[in-house]
Amino acid sequence: MSVLEEMRIRSLGVIDDAVVELSPGFTAVTGETGAGKTMVVTSLGLLLGGRADPALVRIGAKAAVVEGRITVSAGDAAAVRAEEAGAEIDEGALLISRTVSAEGRSRAHLGGRSVPVGVLTELADELVAVHGQTDQQGLLKPARQRQALDRYAGDGVAVPHAEYAAAYRRLRAVVTQLDELTTRARERAQEADLLRFGLGEIAAVEPLAGEDGDLAAEAERLGHAEALASAAALAHTALAGNPEDPEGVDATTVVAAAGRSLDAVRSHDPALAALADRIGEISILLADVAGELAGYADRLDADPLRLAAVEERRAALTGLTRKYGEDITAVLAWAEEGAARLTELEGDDDRIGELTAERDALRAELSGLGQALTDARTGAAERFAEAVTAELASLAMPHARVSFDIRQTEAADEASGIEIGGRSVVYGPTGADEVELLLAPHPGAQPRPIAKGASGGELSRVMLAVEVVFAGSDPVPTYLFDEVDAGVGGKAAVEVGRRLAKLARSAQVVVVTHLPQVAAFADRQLLVEKTVDGSVTSSGVTVLEGEDRVRELSRMLAGQEDSQTARAHAEELLAAARANG
Repeated sequence: MSVLEEMRIRSLGVIDDAVVELSPGFTAVTGETGAGKTMVVTSLGLLLGGRADPALVRIGAKAAVVEGRITVSAGDAAAVRAEEAGAEIDEGALLISRTVSAEGRSRAHLGGRSVPVGVLTELADELVAVHGQTDQQGLLKPARQRQALDRYAGDGVAVPHAEYAAAYRRLRAVVTQLDELTTRARERAQEADLLRFGLGEIAAVEPLAGEDGDLAAEAERLGHAEALASAAALAHTALAGNPEDPEGVDATTVVAAAGRSLDAVRSHDPALAALADRIGEISILLADVAGELAGYADRLDADPLRLAAVEERRAALTGLTRKYGEDITAVLAWAEEGAARLTELEGDDDRIGELTAERDALRAELSGLGQALTDARTGAAERFAEAVTAELASLAMPHARVSFDIRQTEAADEASGIEIGGRSVVYGPTGADEVELLLAPHPGAQPRPIAKGASGGELSRVMLAVEVVFAGSDPVPTYLFDEVDAGVGGKAAVEVGRRLAKLARSAQVVVVTHLPQVAAFADRQLLVEKTVDGSVTSSGVTVLEGEDRVRELSRMLAGQEDSQTARAHAEELLAAARANG
């Protein structure tokens, strides 16, 4: 079993530097009001991932540091998780430390390795259950009482709850889609009309990819046809000559003459022969260019009707690019996407029908799962109430009865609820049940919510009974109770001490208490004392034994350590606790 052996606390609240030595069994932490007893709880909370509040740092210190040593057994869930985080376990001891700076920064170390604070929080679930007055107040809320019942029930509720939660999430998603489709019907219809209009305009023009560029080039040619034809004719005459002017000089004739002059002597010098070959190539190139110029002139279309047709087509394409894209390629892409979107919008009616059918099927499924969840909670509630009632008998409340009120709220209409027990009821992510813990403190009393039906002392005992029942169904190695005995006194306080001692037989129990009747049952009692300057130092947390323990119990009983009557009462209390614990 894991045991919290020791904590060292530095610069936390009123504590300057103190070591808290704990042991298996039942440890009571006592001291005068304001001495810093609750810093033990706060320190353990920090070690196990609690919120780092810079206000906790002692005035004048740079940081508060809490270090702890916990023994763990190989194979324990806590040991496995620590090793997964890279921690080293030294001969069964796991070292944990938490540092909180005055600026609010927080660091955590586990087994010598820096780890995220979340790792400490995970370990907390396996190692320690902390119960203080804030937890007690939290359990007064019905939502927390439902969580407590579900935790007690274990898999009996967890399994149907998981199935219900999955169906609930799917139903929420389907309802959200349906709401979007139906509430935005007008917007979607308008979007569909715009898409149809645009696609109709594009279909009427029937544009081709790249067509706008081709037409722009053609319009440029047609607009300058005469100048292009004249230039081509002049160039052709310069290269090939004019048949009507035999005396004219042209490039082809000149180059041919140059070639003939070199051909006559090329055999005498290879270099000159190479130049003659290049002139021959020029002649061939001139002939080719001259031929293409003649063909260009013949092909050139100077028809003004064709130019008008091209400009008209270009105007139609420009109308499309002005609305749907920077060029025809972009227009065609818009049309493709628009057609797909229109198909989706036109399928909305079918989709609404499908989603409506799925919603109805899921609601029917959720009704069955919700009923199963209600039945599971009802069965667990009976067992839980019986166990807590039995515990109350051991806490000087022999006639008290605890029960659960599990109810549902009628839905405004069938469409907004699910069917549980033949009624349409309101439902949520955790089911349709409202759970409330009731107490009848004595025979004949009507069961009332514990927040209203219990006095302060009774409430503390009910909460302790609930925690003890949890200890049997969902055990952890260490239980820490902070003033859970508030409002209890006399015989009831003795019974609380006896019950805590019984719990300590199977777990480590640490109790911060102001009641001597409770402290007397402890296997070890720690005294927290402040020095004259108001701080708790290394000598301020001591283990009380023998005469020192009697003196502290006397102070707790009568406020006077040296009162003979109080000392006698303290000794009697210790003897009774040893005999009946």
